[in-house]
Amino acid sequence: MKALIVFGALLLSTPLYAAQLVLELGASTRTWQTEELLKHPDARMVQIAEDVSYKKPMSYRAVPLTSLLTGIQPDDHLQAVALDGFAAEMPAAPLLNKSGARAWLAIEDPAQPWPSLGEGKSSAGPFYLVWTDPQAGHISPEQWPYAVASIKRLSAVAERFPALLPAPNLAKDDPVNKGFALFQKNCLACHRLNGAGDAQFGPDLNVPFNPTEYFSGDFLKRYIRDPQGLRRWPQGKMPGFSAAVLPDSELDLLVVYLKHMAGRKQPLAP
Repeated sequence: MKALIVFGALLLSTPLYAAQLVLELGASTRTWQTEELLKHPDARMVQIAEDVSYKKPMSYRAVPLTSLLTGIQPDDHLQAVALDGFAAEMPAAPLLNKSGARAWLAIEDPAQPWPSLGEGKSSAGPFYLVWTDPQAGHISPEQWPYAVASIKRLSAVAERFPALLPAPNLAKDDPVNKGFALFQKNCLACHRLNGAGDAQFGPDLNVPFNPTEYFSGDFLKRYIRDPQGLRRWPQGKMPGFSAAVLPDSELDLLVVYLKHMAGRKQPLAP
């Protein structure tokens, strides 16, 4: 019995580093354990003035993402996949910044766990992509993925998912194509469209119906601004996109893309 008590005390006093982050950056794959990242030579405490997930100032031990993205170039494309199926599509260039808006991988220390994200919810750990000075880079809330399990280098969204593409005869600077770029940045982390995308989180935005087909007037824009203001339920997870994050001009372009895609539906595979 005494041996069991001593063993139990050891378990309680020894931090457990069970979490791991997988980086698939092309030719190489690297798995980082929590303990390794907490002791990384570039790890430091960072202060986040307006944390997207916690809605308050937060402090984290974090590693600059540039220290982990070995071999990644600014024109590469990355995807951060969370434990819940959230899949943030991100161009590499902003993640490699060393000034202005800067990306950090925050690491949750099991000995000092982060607070819950809400009643009945877990924390943002074990790994959370956060930004210092995000306003300098026009960073979207979707570029703050939490509970990150892996970061992968992939080909661009348009190459992987042609079903998302607008009509090919449109000019590159057409409002629809500008809206497509905004859709990738703000929506594709949670939603698919025409069944295309890697997200396992929210509903498809074109089949069976596109939201522009059932939201009348300005209700779709109001919903994007404040989802819980139109449909309130405890399990609602969609964040609101403020004008500071998604200006009215960009919101208009996003809706233009969705309206366009309502006429380009593709049947889902059975």
